[in-house]
Amino acid sequence: VQLQASGGGLVQARDSLRLPCAASGSTFSNYNFAWFRQAPGLEREFVAAIRRSQGSTYYADSVKGRFTISRDNAKNTVYLQMSSLKPEDTAVYYCAADRQIILSTLRDSRGYEYWGQGTLVTVSS
Repeated sequence: VQLQASGGGLVQARDSLRLPCAASGSTFSNYNFAWFRQAPGLEREFVAAIRRSQGSTYYADSVKGRFTISRDNAKNTVYLQMSSLKPEDTAVYYCAADRQIILSTLRDSRGYEYWGQGTLVTVSS
């Protein structure tokens, strides 16, 4: 599957932004999806995930209550809706996909085989 993330940009603190990740090349509903982010000088970290079965969602504590991950199987797109943005949310955001994800490893980037190119989100104070 090929992934194309978009929607990044420069926003102010407390603003909202939605990142779409368009998938192509394979059956969308067969995949689990996740968003990770990487700030300058830091390691890539888990943001949110949505599983293929029942659409269960999982979030990092730092974004819980502010970010929402969703999927539209008809449009082959995964979304990350971000609200109440903070300067510390500044990072390159990556979408990732894999057919087989287990609960104990869905927050680990090594569990995802397919990655998009990343989109930069900058939050000014």
